[in-house]
Order: sequence, then C-alpha cells, then structure tokens
Amino acid sequence: MYITPEGKEIFVIDGHTHFWDGSPENQRNIHGKQFVECFYAYHTNLSPKDQLWEKSKFEKYSADDLYHDLFIDGPDDVAIIQSTYLKDFYRNGFNTIERNAEVAKRYPERFIVNGSFDPRDGEKALEYIHFMKETYDIKGVKMYTAEWNGASKGWKLNDPQAYKCFELCEKLGIKNIHVHKGPTIIPLSKDSFDVHDVDYAATDFQNLNWIIEHCGLPRLDDFCWIAVQETNVYGGLAVALPFIHSRPRYFAEVIAELLFWCGPDKILFGSDYAIWTPRWLVEKFWAFELPEDIKKERGVDLTPDIKEKILGLNAARLYDIDIAAKKKALAGSPFGIAAE
Repeated sequence: MYITPEGKEIFVIDGHTHFWDGSPENQRNIHGKQFVECFYAYHTNLSPKDQLWEKSKFEKYSADDLYHDLFIDGPDDVAIIQSTYLKDFYRNGFNTIERNAEVAKRYPERFIVNGSFDPRDGEKALEYIHFMKETYDIKGVKMYTAEWNGASKGWKLNDPQAYKCFELCEKLGIKNIHVHKGPTIIPLSKDSFDVHDVDYAATDFQNLNWIIEHCGLPRLDDFCWIAVQETNVYGGLAVALPFIHSRPRYFAEVIAELLFWCGPDKILFGSDYAIWTPRWLVEKFWAFELPEDIKKERGVDLTPDIKEKILGLNAARLYDIDIAAKKKALAGSPFGIAAE
C-alpha cells in the first residue's frame, strides 16, 4: 500500500514484474550473457545511484529479495509476474511460469502469474495453453514477438498460427494479452517489436485486452494512433516510467501523449522489476507534475485521481480484482502483517 504525503491510501498493482535467472550457470550461450547485460545497462543508466544493484544479484535474485522489494520496502499490493522463456538463450529458461508459480505459492494473495507461449510451436503451443489454464488458471499471457526459436528470429501477432492461439485464449477466458512492444534487447531484432501488428490483432479479437508493454517506445506515435481507435488496447508504463528520474521532460511528453490519445483509463503502472524497483518509481510518479506548457498544449493534466487509476484501478478492472475484498484478505494474511 502506498500512503501519499497527504495521507491517502493508494492501492498499487504492479503490472509488469519478473522473477528471472540470468546467471552465468543458466546462460546457454553468448546471447544469454548479452541479453541480461543489456537489461543491466538499462538498470544502471536510468536508476538513481542509490538504487543500483551489484551485477551478480541482478543476474539472479532470491524469492525473498523479490518479496521484500515489491511488498515490504516497496508499495505494491499485488504484482503481475510475467513469463518470458528465452530457452534459446537460457538452459532452464529466463523467467518461466513454473519458476514464477513456485514463488506465488508462498504468497498467494500477492501475485498474479501470467503464462507465455510461442505460436511457432504449432499444435504444441495449443496444448501448452490448455496446460497453463488447467494447471495455473492463468488470466493473462506475455508475448515476446522477437524471441528466437531455432532459425526463426521473430513472429507477428497476426500470423495465422498466432491467431489460432488467440482464438483458444478467448475460448478459455485468458483475456489479458501483454505484448512487449518496446526497446530492443541484444541480440533481438528491433523490427520484431514493431507495433503495427497490434492493429490487426486488436481489431480481430475484440474480447481480448491488449496491454502493450512499454507503450511501443520508441514508436510512441504509432502506438498512440492505434490505441486511440482500438478500445481494447492499453499502454503499460514499464520502461517509460524510469525516465521520470533521468529525463523528466521526456517522461512528461510521453505521459501527456498517452493521456491525450489513450485517456487515463487505458494506462497501467509497471515497474519492470528487477530492472527497477517500484518504491522510487511510485514516489516520484505521485510527486510528478506536468509542466504548464505541456498541459496547455495537450489540454491534459496528471491529477491525483488519474495517478490512482494508473497505479492500480485500471489493472484491477482488467483482472477482476475487488480492491475492498483484496485489502481485507491482505490484512488477514501473515504476509500482509509482515509487510506492514
């Protein structure tokens, strides 16, 4: 729970977190080393100096670290933990649903575990979607369209095989499709994270929610033009939000564009843990004010009510979270007491 300087309680749902293993022991090849080192470069370049981690901890942190940073030191009430496999780069996968589900078992009121699949696996992908739903009762998945799979170096949301998978997701009630459409990571292809395929998928699957993580950066204009016409497209602030510290004017431009085009009901907070920890992000976001010239030009403002929507209310709506009931459950759990 985040308590504002004015004393108001803000329910925080962190829409983009990970529990990864990028350690040298798990790296299958040079690409595993490149990938996690690229993440670490984002961490070191965009974080406040007092929030920097040693590289060895960044590569592989513990479940206790995760819980502490999100819920004890951090202000999160609930965290959506996303899965990203990258088995071409990592022996046991980078961030699998099995690894994520194990930590979620320890803290069942705190985590929502999302799955992942690769449409290029054909029938096996469909079988795996059934498995994830039956085993973990997932409500969402994370799509990584630039992930390597043998000779293939990426795929598109509107590929025929992908559509078969999304049809099954719709049938099974897996309605929240989180898609990485943001900065590239070495050695992945930048073009495979292009946002244009979102337009096709969102139009053809109106009953699914398309949460575009990183709001398409550095393709913000393209994303906004899609999101303004597709009622089921949302923007995730992971990666965009850390600029609030390193380049606050740039962040003001980004959030103002999102407010102008998408509106305050279609923007979701995400820390992108463990690239960044949520406490400083939430504190800076709550204190942030749009510059007067940007407010005047766009005709938007970042009010406390809008900040509260972005920090938790919007994600609660997508994931059917009854906030009053969740507060009661957390207050009665030993983990909630420990966090307080």
